Amino acid sequence: MRLHVVNPNTTASMTAKIAAAARSVALPGTVIDARQPAMGPVSIEGFYDEAFAVPGMLGCVREADRDGADAHIIACFDDTGLDAARAAAKAPVIGIGEAGFHMASLIAARFAVVTTLGVSIVPIEHNLKKYGLAERCARVRAAEVPVLALEERNTDALGKISAEIAAAIRDDRAEAIVLGCAGMADLATELAATHGLPVVDGVAAAVTLAESLVRLGLTTSRLGPYAPPRPKTYSGPFSPFQPEA
Repeated sequence: MRLHVVNPNTTASMTAKIAAAARSVALPGTVIDARQPAMGPVSIEGFYDEAFAVPGMLGCVREADRDGADAHIIACFDDTGLDAARAAAKAPVIGIGEAGFHMASLIAARFAVVTTLGVSIVPIEHNLKKYGLAERCARVRAAEVPVLALEERNTDALGKISAEIAAAIRDDRAEAIVLGCAGMADLATELAATHGLPVVDGVAAAVTLAESLVRLGLTTSRLGPYAPPRPKTYSGPFSPFQPEA
């Protein structure tokens, strides 16, 4: 099968890290097609960045659909543009945030999320409520690490994330941790060993769930809000993204 993994920001090094994480857990016959848009922010940190990331991300989804993708994975923990992508794509679409939450809920009664910056806490909390998992999440914590700092060597990013995990175990009684950024994908194994509890990487979770959907032959329902958008004209710079007939 062919899984399209889209990094909604424009940072190539993060796309490469996400692709490596996806390939490390994919089944032998799964091809990982990792892409990023040419337009949009270099990182997604909060509602404002999300809005400008969606058009380029949807363009990648459309192109991958045409190239025969069996499923799409949106590799931003805020699940940027997830609902729009599900309406637009022919193949099923999974967000790494939703995947991480659901995977954690299968292995722990209470989990915590450790994300990058405080500005991302409320968007993540909104998603937890939307997915019906807010009661299972003890707390959403921020390590106050900028997203792009995860791409740099010799920073204190790992130490800050580790400290928040320790606090989640101690103060929130968390039994599992969900890493709240695709840029943390390469840290899950080390952090799980350090703290002695399951640490869920949303990229890996999304890959395994996407493979399951494809193997079961399940696709997005078109009977409700994920019905294909009606053909219409989009003007100005958004004209390349107008719905297709």
